[in-house]
Amino acid sequence: MHDHSNIKEHMTVIGADGVHVGTVDHVEGERIKLTKDDSPATEDGQGAKHHYLPAGLVAGIEGNTVRLSATAQNAVDMFEEA
Repeated sequence: MHDHSNIKEHMTVIGADGVHVGTVDHVEGERIKLTKDDSPATEDGQGAKHHYLPAGLVAGIEGNTVRLSATAQNAVDMFEEA
């Protein structure tokens, strides 16, 4: 298991394929909360929402970047909403 205490606000989150997934808002327990900035508006026209990723997907931290063990698309498929 990775030490999640090193994950800080505003870090960039990328998939194993190097594709941008989001930006860290903060860590809540075993989930990483992403900012709304990278979230598209919903189909009903409402604004963007926070999404969460399981912190267990973290493969490593490189500088200001959190690299996941899953590809960006797989990570997006695992998004959870509050």
